Amino acid sequence: MRNWIVVLCIVFLAGCSQHTSQQQPKVFRYNQASGISSLDPAFAKDQGVIWACNLIFNSLVALDEQMNIVPSLARRWEISEDGLTYTFYLRDDVFFHNDQCFANGIGRKVTASDVVYSFSRLIDPAVASPGAWIFNGKVSEKGPFVAINDTVFQLRLKQRFPPLLGILSMQYCSILPEEAVSKYGKDFRAHPVGTGPFCFKKWEEGTALFLSKNSKYFERDEDGNPLPFLDGVKVSFMDNKKTEFLAFKQKQLDMISGIDAAYIDEILDDGGRLKQSWAGKAIFQKAPYLNTEYLGFYLGSGNEPNPFKDKNLRKAINYGINREEIIHFLRNGLGRSGKNGFVPYGIPSFDSTLQGYEFSKEKALYYLKKSAYKGQELKLYTNESYRDIAVLVCKQLESIGIKAKPEIAQASLLREWMSNGKVGWFRGSWLADYPDAENYFAVFYGKNSAPPNYTRYSNPLFDKIYEAALAENDLIKRQIYYRTLDSMIIEDAPVVVLYYDEVLRLLQPGITGVSVNAQNLLDLRRAKLP
Repeated sequence: MRNWIVVLCIVFLAGCSQHTSQQQPKVFRYNQASGISSLDPAFAKDQGVIWACNLIFNSLVALDEQMNIVPSLARRWEISEDGLTYTFYLRDDVFFHNDQCFANGIGRKVTASDVVYSFSRLIDPAVASPGAWIFNGKVSEKGPFVAINDTVFQLRLKQRFPPLLGILSMQYCSILPEEAVSKYGKDFRAHPVGTGPFCFKKWEEGTALFLSKNSKYFERDEDGNPLPFLDGVKVSFMDNKKTEFLAFKQKQLDMISGIDAAYIDEILDDGGRLKQSWAGKAIFQKAPYLNTEYLGFYLGSGNEPNPFKDKNLRKAINYGINREEIIHFLRNGLGRSGKNGFVPYGIPSFDSTLQGYEFSKEKALYYLKKSAYKGQELKLYTNESYRDIAVLVCKQLESIGIKAKPEIAQASLLREWMSNGKVGWFRGSWLADYPDAENYFAVFYGKNSAPPNYTRYSNPLFDKIYEAALAENDLIKRQIYYRTLDSMIIEDAPVVVLYYDEVLRLLQPGITGVSVNAQNLLDLRRAKLP
């Protein structure tokens, strides 16, 4: 039902949309099965919080559908020749949402001082934001954030870091007013004030979140029409994906992201396409997702014998796994075979010409014969969600003479074991925090501990090239370094790249303007309901 908003319209603040016509309000409904723990962008570490913050707040820059950096609150920017100073020129037509934290309840104009406050708050130890890492160790220790004037902001680094603009697109970097944090204190988590296309209206924790249209929003579409088009958004919190799917079938939800395994055969054919029986019942969206699924080998030091330090064995395992079977039989065609290195398709620097590993029994047997493997049983550690993949992988390897057995552990316990080097072979995944390949190569940088370097891969030449890439501002030149790094990972085989993940969404027929990008952000600025 959409008529919840009719009641809420009575109490809408001035400046947020007030629906006065007799037409049914256009309210977009989606479910967040994992719930939402906070609406404070300083704690935007999981999808539920990220999606909500993306609707309520803006950052200096944003990502388009092709994962390119585009202006948002900053209309343009400059990077100094030494790569240490980023100067952002802000829009002067952006206002915070109307809220009682402001004089007369009217949201004021955003200034560079708000950017200074928001970024300083993010790294304040008292806030304890899980996003503090994005600036810690990167920004200058003296005056890292500076408001030159109301519309010019400078960020100063201690050393070059070319992926910075991608980091600034993260929801951690949302801009918010100090007045709201001062007024609401810890309750700011449940009373956010931003500049985004939708204003916070009501949050019944565990039941529903309501957002209303920001009638003062600064962006317009290509024809000059003000955004957003929707009157509001309703987020429900059904914690069961089966219940969520049934609600979509009954048209109680306008979109679902991801489908419960129990229903995926009903919807998709073996090629990952929408079945004909669903034609006209839903709009199917599938897109690259910046998530690489892999099997990692522990290469660190230890007293116990470690068969996985044998590169020939690691290569034999890589060639002995049929990734296409995993995608076809266990994922209904969702995903793309991880045959082009560790960096997934969907990221701008993905290189489809890079030759990684594909199934080859002949090559697997060749490297197995060269290895020191003596027929001992190898244990593959994973969690319950990936049991089927582990079972299939072990069966595939047995066909080439490698004894393998899946070991199932709780996800949290497995992460602890991976961090402490207690498992020799494990299933892992790496989801990009920002759209730059550097984010993936950090997984293998020898000076990084676990996480992210769960394999303890250490190669001085790799580290030297990685550091050279970080010192290079020119994207084309940096991509040459990236290709070299990915080639080294393929050759040294510290991991088995299984597949590159994909985003899957279903929308109700007639809905338009809901775009999807490889970070699976929810963007409803241009969404229209029938």
